[in-house]
Amino acid sequence: MKKIFYFFLAFIFIVLMLNCKSPNGKVQHGNHAYTNHLINESSPYLLQHAHNPVDWFPWGNEALDKAKKEDKLIVISVGYAACHWCHVMEHESFEDTLVSQVMNEHFVSIKVDREERPDIDNVYMTACHIISERSCGWPLNAIALPDGRPVWAGTYFPKDKWIEILEYFVKARNEDQAKMEQYAEQLTSNLDANDRIQLNPNPAEFQGEALDKINQNFLKNIDFKEGGRKGAPKFPMPNNYEFLLKYHHLTKDAKALEAVTTTLDKMAWGGIYDHLGGGFARYSVDGLWKVPHFEKMLYDNGQLVSLYAHAYQVTQKPLYQKVVSETLDFIAREMTSKEGGFYSSYDADSEGEEGKFYVWTKEEIDAILGDENESKIFNDYYEVTASGNWEHHNILYRKKEAAKIAKKYNLTEAELEAKITAAKQLLFDARTKRIYPGLDDKILTSWNALMLKGYVDAYRAFGQQKHLKAALKNGDFLSKNMLQSDGRLNRNYKDGKSVINAFLDDYALLAEAFIDLYEVTFDEQWLQKARKLMNYAVEHFYDSESGMFFYTSKLDPALVARKKEISDNVIAGSNSSIARTMYKVALYFYDTALLDKSKQMMHNMNELVAESPQPNFYSNWCQHYLDLVKPPYEVAIVGDDFETKRNAMMQKYLPHAILLGGKNEGNLELLKDKLQEGETMIYVCQNKVCKLPVTDISEALELMK
Repeated sequence: MKKIFYFFLAFIFIVLMLNCKSPNGKVQHGNHAYTNHLINESSPYLLQHAHNPVDWFPWGNEALDKAKKEDKLIVISVGYAACHWCHVMEHESFEDTLVSQVMNEHFVSIKVDREERPDIDNVYMTACHIISERSCGWPLNAIALPDGRPVWAGTYFPKDKWIEILEYFVKARNEDQAKMEQYAEQLTSNLDANDRIQLNPNPAEFQGEALDKINQNFLKNIDFKEGGRKGAPKFPMPNNYEFLLKYHHLTKDAKALEAVTTTLDKMAWGGIYDHLGGGFARYSVDGLWKVPHFEKMLYDNGQLVSLYAHAYQVTQKPLYQKVVSETLDFIAREMTSKEGGFYSSYDADSEGEEGKFYVWTKEEIDAILGDENESKIFNDYYEVTASGNWEHHNILYRKKEAAKIAKKYNLTEAELEAKITAAKQLLFDARTKRIYPGLDDKILTSWNALMLKGYVDAYRAFGQQKHLKAALKNGDFLSKNMLQSDGRLNRNYKDGKSVINAFLDDYALLAEAFIDLYEVTFDEQWLQKARKLMNYAVEHFYDSESGMFFYTSKLDPALVARKKEISDNVIAGSNSSIARTMYKVALYFYDTALLDKSKQMMHNMNELVAESPQPNFYSNWCQHYLDLVKPPYEVAIVGDDFETKRNAMMQKYLPHAILLGGKNEGNLELLKDKLQEGETMIYVCQNKVCKLPVTDISEALELMK
């Protein structure tokens, strides 16, 4: 058995070593001489491949039954619309008739949009990690037996290497089918190895000392000069800094706050931020936040809006308000449907070139700005040079303080800001005439929930009604198009269709966003919807044996493994998210069953989280741990003037409090007997025990110290 395993590993190692160069050159689009089974799909990513000569199928019974009936291996190719290397492999291989001949003759080929079907992606990405013992990414290309069990998985390969891989597996299966079956069995049995969290029958108390250790482990990995984690590339990872900000708030640890502000300052100055149009790119390829991977994802921007809004509440830095404002302007202008749903992403490429939409030559800038002095100031401000600061072009980014530039040109900082703003508008207007990157306009429940929360957090911090209006419109859209009467959710929406059953992250993140909507409106419908989502998730996703949740519903057709999402990544993992959301719902409704499940999940993860030298893999669990060490306050505001007091309260950074109330007592047990005739009272409670009510916000804040 070991010989089989090492035989396959040796092959993979050789192929990966040969595949160390990246392709160059401009991507060319062919004519639509072919049409395959993707033509009726709604996913923009799948439709990109609908005219490949490869006879692609979407994931489903038709393709899987065909593979079994014809006894063919399956190629499972996973990507997403904004993925640069997915486009490259398509144009090099999947548009090539020689490649398609091999694939069509010997394989059943399935295309998967990882954003619509993260469950499928998770199974075969896990297989890739097991096989290659190295970092995997997208495009993800797996080869599986006719029943879907993987025998190999890798990432991008140039055309010649891809053909070698295909031909190798055709030959290997023809020569020794039993050996391949054995390997598939061995590999499949390990697919859920990293999900095997056991129920902790003897939970210990959650300790503040463990939190301090977690914080120190976070700080060890921080680049205190440039922000983010040490090294390159640099990813935003908003949830890491949400933990550090929250930890600082509760402990006054100055270094934790410095880690946050250094990172946010450098990102806001860097090329990863779109200085003309607002919004952040996926990551920077360097250690300075300078050169972005130019794709823009909804989930990054939703979380970063929340983070910058929270950081503004703590620091009152105008830069953070500006970033939030410009990013939400971008979302409203370019990524919001007329119904109020939020689109998924913008491609990194336009006209076949990565970043072409966003970069400039100095000559272009000088011509657009016209005035030599204005151009000189702008170019100095954004590090623009005649030779370019990146591949003979210029990425707009900042290195120098505004005060230094203002002094150099004998300007006040206000005058400098006015000049930069005017110049940015001219360049933005010119940029709108360029060919835009591709827009993935599908609408995903969990990602929309993150952006909805971003709007709510912006409303808390800045009090602008347009942010609340956008949040409510999105909440209504999701309620109408995704949420069913029994609490079941759909995952996706495109062109009026919503057809994929939702996954655990959809339930966890949408319920959290609905709770946030309640806190800024005191409209109990949002709380009731959150509770319904949690109850449905428990019924359909919960694993009583481990005390954790599966990623897929028990209603979904089985894959070769039913996995659980344990760790946190760019988006917080679904198990940590649902644990935190259940905790909040339990507080609002005195729901001991949900409370016990939420605490048990943290007990199951306790040792892993507390002892990890890399807590960034568990950053949302760390926040849950913090909530359990320092339980949140329940702040009830009841009376005629509740809106004024609530709005003043929510402008403060209060990560350790939940808000509730209204003009009347409503239906929540926590509000019972709280109304006092002719008064608007604030009750600060903890674990259902309330202190004497007060009428002034400052008094209430003092009670929470």
